[in-house]
Amino acid sequence: MTVPIPLIAGNWKMNGLAASLDEARAVAVGLGTFRGGRVAICPPATLIERLSRALAGGPVLVGGQDCRAEASGAFTGDISAEMLVDAGASLVILGHSERRAGYAETDAAVAAKVGAALRAGLEPIVCVGETLDQRQAGEALAVVTEQVRGSLPAELATDAFAVAYEPVWAIGTGLTPTIAEIEEMHVAIRATLREMFGARSDTVPILYGGSVKPSNAAEILRATEVGGALVGGASLKAADFLGIIEGL
Repeated sequence: MTVPIPLIAGNWKMNGLAASLDEARAVAVGLGTFRGGRVAICPPATLIERLSRALAGGPVLVGGQDCRAEASGAFTGDISAEMLVDAGASLVILGHSERRAGYAETDAAVAAKVGAALRAGLEPIVCVGETLDQRQAGEALAVVTEQVRGSLPAELATDAFAVAYEPVWAIGTGLTPTIAEIEEMHVAIRATLREMFGARSDTVPILYGGSVKPSNAAEILRATEVGGALVGGASLKAADFLGIIEGL
């Protein structure tokens, strides 16, 4: 049976200055000869090139946090997938709930960005997740599986990608779903991926994100169909991020 290679990705969000490179270097040193999966850090765009140089040849991949669908143009302040690659990124987070909510990104907009990432040679990490109101209304499974269908374009059938399930109500709140709730959603996402892409989708890691920390990482990472984690605040400190990675 084919199984996904686990991926632990740190999303630094709008945090990090030059001094933060030392934390990333400490993660690389702490990993040593780690072979349990892949590890990535997605810093703000201002640090991508410097982080890529600092970690060159080591075990930590570098990713972006978003990209524009277009390759270039009059889009002040935006960054294209090609620019991320040029700066040293190999992955990109797309469709994060903070982008969907704060910038009104639709599934179609996310799918267009996924296409741009593939065009540039980036591996997309596509985020999906329900709000607390949607979960309390019993709509969580329907909402998330519809996001998967709408955010993943057909061209992913031949490219590497990951899906990250992040219940919106658990991001940065300290709240986490039960293991049973996480497994239910990850199993549903896997079934949707198989409907869309067939058996090759079994190699796609489905990450969990939402208040992941060293104290709960091992239990979450052992859950059915959990193939890694998308880590927010806990990825900013090497000791915490390494503690999560040790849970693999």
